[in-house]
Amino acid sequence: MDSLPPVEPVVVTATRTESPMDKVLASVDIIESAELRRQPAADLGDLLRMRAGVEVARLGGPGQQTSVFLRGTESNHVLVLVDGVRINPGTIGSAALQNIPPELIERVEIVKGPRSTLYGSDALGGVINVITRRRTTTGATVQAGAGRHDSRSASLNAGLAGARGDASLGLSWVDSAGFPTRSGDSIDRGYENLSLAAAARTDLGGVELEMRAWRAQGTSEYSDFFVTPVDQDFRNSAVALTAGFAPTEAWRSRITVAHALDELEQNQTADYLRTGRWQFDWQNDIAVSEKHALTAGVIWQDEDADAESFGLPYAADTATRQFYLQDQMSFGGAQVLLAAGYTDHETFGGHQTWNAEFGYALGNATKLTLSAGQAFRAPDATDLYGFGGQAALDPERSQSYEASLRHDTAGGQRLMLALFRNEIDDLIEFVVTDFGTFEGENRNVERARIHGIEASWRYESERWSAHAAATLQDPRNRATGERLLRRAGENFALGVLRRFGASEIAVDLLYAGDRKDFGFPPVTMPSYWLANLSASFAVNENWTLLARMENLLDEDYELARGFNTMGRSLFVAVRHEFR
Repeated sequence: MDSLPPVEPVVVTATRTESPMDKVLASVDIIESAELRRQPAADLGDLLRMRAGVEVARLGGPGQQTSVFLRGTESNHVLVLVDGVRINPGTIGSAALQNIPPELIERVEIVKGPRSTLYGSDALGGVINVITRRRTTTGATVQAGAGRHDSRSASLNAGLAGARGDASLGLSWVDSAGFPTRSGDSIDRGYENLSLAAAARTDLGGVELEMRAWRAQGTSEYSDFFVTPVDQDFRNSAVALTAGFAPTEAWRSRITVAHALDELEQNQTADYLRTGRWQFDWQNDIAVSEKHALTAGVIWQDEDADAESFGLPYAADTATRQFYLQDQMSFGGAQVLLAAGYTDHETFGGHQTWNAEFGYALGNATKLTLSAGQAFRAPDATDLYGFGGQAALDPERSQSYEASLRHDTAGGQRLMLALFRNEIDDLIEFVVTDFGTFEGENRNVERARIHGIEASWRYESERWSAHAAATLQDPRNRATGERLLRRAGENFALGVLRRFGASEIAVDLLYAGDRKDFGFPPVTMPSYWLANLSASFAVNENWTLLARMENLLDEDYELARGFNTMGRSLFVAVRHEFR
């Protein structure tokens, strides 16, 4: 029989507990390990934008600043985690996704909708959790590749396992000469990144100890506003030590101490950005019964952010405390999730957030879900003290609603249709007060309303995999009536994969509608089509050849006004498994 039922992955991010994906009421998407391993020299942003409801804007080629918009919300409304550790900087809200190489990633969980109740500030649009690879068997994998723009890459993933636990280490090196970042420029701007991911786990007297660490450092070259070639050094890291234990048979407790670092240093000026954040997280999972579970916890964070931008130094040291309680129940054909959170922010005081989700089985294969939630985002140090900063700013607040219908067929197909709406108040925007000098200030002047329809289809069989997604949305500034910048009204994605034994070939298509971007008045970037091709060929059980063709149709398009994107480009690699 050719058709297969979908393999149900386990999702952690949506509820902070391990749950099969079909039991999670929130809208969730996953980028699996197989897709990540098939794409040499890929950028994580390129993989994310093939998902429903996800849009990406990148300021040039590999390693350039990347912004992710989730269901039409702002890029700093998306909370990004690495192995559960927050990496959004306190200086400027967008996380450095461009510095996380896919070779070190096991999977990516994308949760759409508010999650401030479980994670605090920033999760108005959703959460992206990047989970790094951890080998639980002894062995190693090495890979080396090259491609257009004088791109070279190499990676190592090794593991050691025994009766007492396991340990693994991953290394990735990427170097590319790149291409000119700005339209009309002729100087290539390159990127170099050396990254590490490490993990270890053992049991000690009934306590499960686990360590996870990720670090990236390198140099990114670009052209500034005056098309002058400049470069900056970056360092990003997330380290976590977790102790898990069971005080009783029904009570599981987990304590995590983590540290995250985000640093940028300009090499032509004294400008820099730095965020260091310590986090203590105590989570408790209590099984009241087979169909009733409670999760309660406390999160404490101390964030030290400082910067110098255009000669203006500023700094902020902020502590937050968060308490949350989540109740998950199922009875008959119904599922209910109720969650409440309280965040005590040193600068902006107390904030209550909540989530309510309901699911009902309409027969054996169809489920109806209804959900609502409230989230907030505290202004970062740049909003408060950077260029145009105002210390009197208020946090941004959101109210979200969603209804979805999900259906699984006996032939290995899965369909989903979702209606969503997100209302955001007190949006922070830079308001120009003098157009001659471009002076201005940050103000809570905007309100946004985003509503739309999201549909997806997946098919899985022994030889074929296919998925299609469509997002129709209206992300609009209610104060001006204009569509929010860099977000399209329609996005469509289609992917088809064919397996030939241990080998496979895949094609991915993307259509994005026209988008507005910065300008006086705002300019319009036209719609575009994008096609990517990827393949892996198993020479034998140890050797694999990989190939990826980016922008197969050589489409000329923009993700951000005035910035170049990659033309047709081929990347190849060879991988060897030591077993």
